[in-house]
Amino acid sequence: MEISGIISAIIIGIIIGVLGRLVVPGRQRIGILLTIVVGVVAALLGSAIAAGFGVADTKGPDWIEWFIQIALAAVGVAALDRSRGRR
Repeated sequence: MEISGIISAIIIGIIIGVLGRLVVPGRQRIGILLTIVVGVVAALLGSAIAAGFGVADTKGPDWIEWFIQIALAAVGVAALDRSRGRR
């Protein structure tokens, strides 16, 4: 992976993480750095899942891939928030 791929993964991860955070209701007790990490992981996993189902490369926007990524980010944000709340 080249540096441009890493930078684009971080930027997409920020967007996915923020969108995932917006989907989760209420206030989350995790920082922006963890949100970015969750977003990057969700973007990578979502791309792999979409490729596995054969919906990663479509004509136009890849809405299904974005939906999968945002859903994974929301699950990740909610899971981290719950684990932080128990401390």
